[in-house]
Amino acid sequence: MNKSSTVTETLTRIWSYLKAHRWIMVLAVASMALVAASEAGIPALLKPLLDKGFGAKDQAAQVKWLVPLAVVVLALVRGAAQYASNYLLSWLSNRVLLDLRLHMFQRMLHASAFFFQRETASTIMNAIVFEVNQVLSILTGVLITLVRDSLAVFFLLGYLFYLNWRLTLILAVILPIIGWLVGKINLRLRRLNREHQKLTNELSYIVEETIAGYKVVKVHHGEPYEMRRFAAMSARLRGYAMRLTVSGALAQPLTQFLASIALALVLAIAVMQAAADQTTIGGFVAFVTAMLLIISPLKHLIDINQPLQRGITAAELIFGLIDEPAEPAGGGRTLARAQGKVEFQQVSFSYGATHPPTLRDLSFTVAPGEVCALVGQSGSGKTTLINLLPRFFDPSAGQILIDETPLTAYQLADLRNQLAFVSQEVVLFNDSIAANVAYGQTIDRGRVEQALAAAHLMELIAELPDGMETQIGGNGMRLSGGQRQRLALARAIYKDAPILILDEATSALDAESESHVQAALDVLMHGRTTFVIAHRLATIERADRILVLEAGQIVEQGKHSELLRQNGRYAQLYRLQHESRQTI
Repeated sequence: MNKSSTVTETLTRIWSYLKAHRWIMVLAVASMALVAASEAGIPALLKPLLDKGFGAKDQAAQVKWLVPLAVVVLALVRGAAQYASNYLLSWLSNRVLLDLRLHMFQRMLHASAFFFQRETASTIMNAIVFEVNQVLSILTGVLITLVRDSLAVFFLLGYLFYLNWRLTLILAVILPIIGWLVGKINLRLRRLNREHQKLTNELSYIVEETIAGYKVVKVHHGEPYEMRRFAAMSARLRGYAMRLTVSGALAQPLTQFLASIALALVLAIAVMQAAADQTTIGGFVAFVTAMLLIISPLKHLIDINQPLQRGITAAELIFGLIDEPAEPAGGGRTLARAQGKVEFQQVSFSYGATHPPTLRDLSFTVAPGEVCALVGQSGSGKTTLINLLPRFFDPSAGQILIDETPLTAYQLADLRNQLAFVSQEVVLFNDSIAANVAYGQTIDRGRVEQALAAAHLMELIAELPDGMETQIGGNGMRLSGGQRQRLALARAIYKDAPILILDEATSALDAESESHVQAALDVLMHGRTTFVIAHRLATIERADRILVLEAGQIVEQGKHSELLRQNGRYAQLYRLQHESRQTI
């Protein structure tokens, strides 16, 4: 995922989400300004109390009740304003968090197939689920601190300047030096945060791989290897975390040291001014109190440096995902239901400039209702050819036509509505059986039952306590392999698309189930243009056309009997499989 080029651009992008709720933000900032202004109220109340409250009795009588009452009123106003600002900013930040998550997930759904090949699942999940929370930290704690404490510093500095402009100039010299030091530390923190984020994604990927392949890990005694791999990456991550801590913690002691220098100078000059009757006890105490009060918001502003940099780094990752180019929307031509004629015209395809061509100059035509089988060794281009039909990828050269119209001319949604797909790598969702069968469409219980019956699953449905509403777990984990594959077949039957793609659709079935499903497939394939990828050649003997692929080219084509008579590559593959079955 591409990263935004500058911090300014990243913050500007965050602002684009905030400004949609600008009035909430205005109220929140106004509340925080009231909280900040109240900071200067404390030393302002001390000055008259010390100068007049402990002096003459007539002056003390006026002050002794007003100051305590003012303290109570100030506390009430401050508390109400603080509550309002926290609530409003929490509402605002969670709303922006929702918008970011929705935009990221929407862009992920419409990203190209190249995106899913380039990015790991853990990286994408981290961005959508976890990294977005770092942006939330900017919009809550960081934003509160930036606005409220910055305003507090502003008001306190204003009051300090009003009390004694000479002493305030000392602070005016020290503060830019602190800002320069913090800026230098920021650069290092941003670089470390990016590395930390990258290592976190890699650690997540190790966990993801181990969970997905737990059977292989256990059978092959891979626990020590996985533990070493995880421990090594965790140690690297710890190292970067400690470097982040060291760099982030450096700002605070430096700031405190510079602040102590400023305080020492202020005390020295204030003593000289008091000796010359240039200040009062109340004025001096009020000044020192305001100066001490300014240290706390300054400390907060410096302490947010590390989470701010972490949030900006996370925002760069998030906006990189949001900026991911969407797959092409297609042309303007609609397609209600295709007749099913598919034509490849001199089609070539490569996964990149540095990769050799996967398909080379393919040309063939499949008539409506015809069954076309694709045969060849692994890497011959069968799956790539199939992936071009729904436009997961576009050809590097040549074009593909459905009903004599190029795929690029159709609206993408209409094009994909013409295709049903059943693969040996079954994908099911953590939902009910009915929802999985009707996935992407309105659930019609009658049609769902017909699809399940055609896939020979009604006996299973009758045994389940909730029938079609039974939850099947993540990727159908509560079903057997054969049941999962038949459920995927039921989904294709329910969709009733004119073009059917079968990628080893019966590979996970036992002999009895395969015979039932093959009968259902015969019914499903009738009248539909069907592409079949099969490694077991016995399953495609009745295909209308068999294309034999080798290194991305069609080396033979014809019916089963014709190819056997040619005694070429297909006949050689068929004999090898036949002999293997006899040996078994």
